[in-house]
Parts: sequence; C-alpha cells; structure tokens
Amino acid sequence: MRNLVTDRNMILYSRPGELVRITPCHENAIRFEAFPDCRAFDENFTLLPQKAEARIEENDWDAVMTVGSLSVRLEQNGKVTFCKDGRVILEEKPELTFNDGFRHYENAASGLWAARATFEGRDGERFYGLGHEASGRFDLKGCSFDLRHVNAKCTIPFVYSSLGYGFLWNNPAIGTVELSNNRTRWSVGATKKIDYVVIGGGPKEVAEALADLTGHAPVMPHWATGLWQSRLRYETQEDLLEVARRYKKEGIPLSVIIADYFHWPEQGDWKFDPKYWPDVKAMTDELHAMGTRLAVSVWPTVNGGSENFHSMRENNLLIRTARGADRVFPFYGWQAEIDATNPETREYVWSRLKENYIDNGVDALWFDEAEPEIHPEHFDNLLLHAGRGDEVGLIYPYYYSKMAYDGFRSLGEEAPVTLTRCAYLGSQKFGALVWSGDIPSTFESLSQQVKAGLNMAMCGIPWWNTDVGGFYGGDTQTEEFRELIVRWFQYGVFCPVLRLHGSRCRHGEKKRDVIEPTGDPNELWSFGERNFGILRELVFLRERLRPYIEKHMRIAAEKGYPVMRPMFFDFPDDPECYTLGGQYLFGDDILFAPITEKGQTKKTVYLPEGEWILTKDRRIYGPGYHEINAQIDEFVAFVKKDAEVLGCF
Repeated sequence: MRNLVTDRNMILYSRPGELVRITPCHENAIRFEAFPDCRAFDENFTLLPQKAEARIEENDWDAVMTVGSLSVRLEQNGKVTFCKDGRVILEEKPELTFNDGFRHYENAASGLWAARATFEGRDGERFYGLGHEASGRFDLKGCSFDLRHVNAKCTIPFVYSSLGYGFLWNNPAIGTVELSNNRTRWSVGATKKIDYVVIGGGPKEVAEALADLTGHAPVMPHWATGLWQSRLRYETQEDLLEVARRYKKEGIPLSVIIADYFHWPEQGDWKFDPKYWPDVKAMTDELHAMGTRLAVSVWPTVNGGSENFHSMRENNLLIRTARGADRVFPFYGWQAEIDATNPETREYVWSRLKENYIDNGVDALWFDEAEPEIHPEHFDNLLLHAGRGDEVGLIYPYYYSKMAYDGFRSLGEEAPVTLTRCAYLGSQKFGALVWSGDIPSTFESLSQQVKAGLNMAMCGIPWWNTDVGGFYGGDTQTEEFRELIVRWFQYGVFCPVLRLHGSRCRHGEKKRDVIEPTGDPNELWSFGERNFGILRELVFLRERLRPYIEKHMRIAAEKGYPVMRPMFFDFPDDPECYTLGGQYLFGDDILFAPITEKGQTKKTVYLPEGEWILTKDRRIYGPGYHEINAQIDEFVAFVKKDAEVLGCF
C-alpha cells in the first residue's frame, strides 16, 4: 500500500489533503485520527489512552490493524471499516461516486477546519448515549442532535451500539451528529482533526473500557446517598435552618440542604450576603450537629459590580470575545463568565470559594449554569484559554468540575461531590454529580427524564439525578402536581441521588425585598397531609437501600458500571431489552418501572428470564410482559430471587 508507514502499534497513512494515524488505545479499542493539515500532533483532550498490543498486516491495497477481537481495515482510497470477531460493525460511507470521498474538510479563515465523518446506516442498529436531553427517545436511531451544551441538554459525544461497540467522538468542538437510517454522520465546524475511538464489546465490556479511557468516578461518600433538600431558594439563614430543624423534629433523615442562587451580594462575589446570612459558621455548625451537610450554589457569572470583576478582567481570567462587548447576556443582565479552562482562573476562583464558603463549614458546591449559559450562542466569538468557543466549547464543564475537585482534594477531601448542570467526557473522575437542568413540572417531562437518564448512564458518568417534581410550573396546591410529586419522588428513590428541588408557583405576596424571591415551600410536608406520609415512608425506604446503593457506587467506581442502567446492560442477548425506555435496572438486583402518566395505576413491565419477586411474596417468571397495579402510594419494583436487598421492601 502506497504512502503507508507502520510499526508494531501504529499505522500512518498519507494521501492528498490528509494524514491518517491509527493506534490501539485499550484492549479491544482502536483510535482513528485524521489531520487535514497533513501534520500529526498529539492532543488527547480528556482521553486517557491505554497501552495495548496490536497486530498489523498490509498488502498492496489495504492495511489491517487487529487489537483483541477488534480490527480496522484502511483501504488505499482512505476508507476505514471496523470488524468485531470478523463481523462488520462500522463502515465508512462514500460521499462521492466511484466509492470515494471519505471524510470531508473545509478550511476557514481562522485556520480551523469544518470536518465530518460519515458511516453507513445499518438496519436494526440501535444507539444509546449522547448525554441527557429531553427528546423523549430511548433508542436514538433515526435522530439528529446538536453537539453543544445548553440548559437541560448535556452533550457527551459517545454512543453505544446494539451491534456490540462503543463510539467515542474525541472532539470538544460544536457540531452535530446524525444517527439516521441512511447514514451516521459526525460533524464539527471548527477543529484541527477528526478523532474518534471504537470500542468493541458488550455493554459491560464497553463500560469498563470507557471508564479506563476517560477516568473512573470516585466512590460516592455515604453522606451523599441520602435525601437532598432544596427549593428555588431559602432567602435567609433562618429560613434554611427552620427547614432543617423541622426535618430533625419529624425524625426524617436529611443528608444535604442547599442554599441556592442569589444568596450573594453581587454575582461573582462568591459569598453570602451578611444582611440575610449573618453567621454562616454558626449555621453550618448547627446543621452538622443535626447530621445535615450544606451545599451552596455557585454561578460562573461575574457582573461589573462584583468585588472580583476588575481584577479578573484585567488579568484575563474571564472569557473574552473576538468581537463586540466582552460581557454577554446569560440570564440576569450583562455579565462576564469565568474562563474555567484557564488554570489561573481556577486557582483564583477556588481561593474565593474556600475563604467564603469552605472555611465557614460549607460541605459541597452546586455549579449552576455550568455549560456555561451564554446568549446569544455565538461560539466563534468566545475566546477561552483552551481555544475558541466553537473549537473547544464542550470541554468547559470538565474544567469547571476540575476546579472544585482539585480544591477539595488539596484540603484532604478524598471524594468531593459537586452538583453540576453539565459535564463532558471524563467529568466523572472529578466527582461530578450531573443533574438534568431546569425542566418542566409535568408528567411528560418525568417520562422524558427516565429515558434521558438511561442514555446518560451509557456515557461513563454514573452520578446523575433530576429535580424531583421538575423545576418550573409546579403548583403545590393542585391535585395534579401533588400526584406528580409522589410519582417523581418514587422515581427519585431509585436514582443515584435523591434530590427534592423546584421553583414552585408562589401564592400570595413575596415576604421580602430581595433580588430573587422564592416560590412556595417545597419540603415533604408541603404537598398535603396524605402525601407527607407517603413521601416520609419513601425517605425511610431510601435509607434502607443506602447500603445497596453504596455497594453499587463502589462497583461504579471500580468497573464503570452505572447504578441506574438500561435493561440490555445486564441482558444483552435479549432483543426486547433494547426497546425498554420506561423501566430499568437499579443495581444488579432491582428492576424499577416508574409510573409516568397522570392518573396511571397500572404499569406493563417486561421481565427478562429468571425469577422475579414483587412486594416480597409475589413471584413472577420471565421472560414476558406483565401488568402490575400501583396505586398512588405504591410503586413497581421487582427484585431478583434470593437478593439480600429484598429485605428493604
């Protein structure tokens, strides 16, 4: 084969307008890179390539690299085809006649390239992953998605295919992916190379490799596996303490309570306003004595009135712009955003967080607007330390979480937990607890979140949750919302983290003259007496499940297996399990099927092969579908025969 250079572990191939490099990067995983400038360079972004042995064979027309049971064939015309155990699983599709036109590039004035890679569409193939988005889809085949972050959409550019492979698009640029019937195409608008990894194997094998390639999550600490309590915001120190005291009085365990946004004097001050929060240390001391930890909301926004604005701007610690004003409109007026990709920014902001929060007893941080949320979304106008916004935009939340992780680790914290609205490949190794953003309080939204969570579970990020009850539009005085909060709370019990949060419709006048007044109360006792009893019992169920959850958090850290996982993860040979977006496995032994429709009291559930137990005494054998009754104070959860966790129900 002409213009080919090989050694034991690399194929290097040159053709007009492109240099291709193929390397092994894990057992049963191969990395493909293509450089339109025809000069290879090393840039892993967040990828952690592993050493692996490859076997290479070449002849006049092609070269084949084999790594374990995975192989890739590179032809003289540039086409690549991946096979697993000799079976084609991924094949490039030509864009031009005569089987030509593999990979497309267009150069821009910036010196960056628009680039795309196109693959054949395969009948019967199903895709899962890409982070979370309220698309209402479980199997993503037939869909197209933007590769970008926005509120309630977190892009993790990885998919798992039902054909038995994972595809990791190792590129943080803004773009699109089409998982259509006639083709699969990955496109970006500003990059220096095409870079992706193919991982051969079943769901568990791919999950383990993905954890090795992007980083393993820590073991979630015990304090984070209980109930997290929040509302739009507690306006004062006394408001927050009154809620924590009532939980204590009611005998309901409360792991975490959150002080949400606008507890600060100015955005970018990163401290409590002493007018409403006069003694933070006394507050955290009282909370800790009750067994409750405090998390505080942090935004990346800095307005001109902040005590930190001028210093950060003059030292280039903020996101800059290529044209126009260097302050943009994210949500609450014209503000700048911190450049989390800059190590000097991370060091400076952490110093403020430590002095004002951590040194006063705050236990965890909540990174809101972590995309970051900037309007209008002109990514090419954003200049970050890591590159232009359209070239590296997806990587921002990775470094945002790294800031908190490195800071807490420097203080001796072994497993920091940071609640964050966005993430990227590898964020899990920084203790990123991702939540699905500001979502509506509707049954449709609840159904969408179940599917979104299962797709996120396939992306190597095992810590995920939603605002129980949804974030906006919930009226606590209506029967519909009171039904919804119970069904959503039942779902929350069987999520990696149980966190009650939301902006509830306000009845009556606001109590104080504050920048952002809160809505109605959002505690367990806020939704009617009957619901209070139901939710209380669900909290105690969660308490009984915590040893089981923590066992699977250890498995998640060690092997990369998500705690909440699609049915096919444990039953990859059952075709029916690839269609089930309304039920899932919670750990190895629990099958949970959330109620997601208004007025619904029956749920049709598919049981894979084996003996399953419902409510301790009812035994049902799979495979097959079964209709299960579930009144408002009941839920649908099956447990495998002889599983120890059965005693929790």
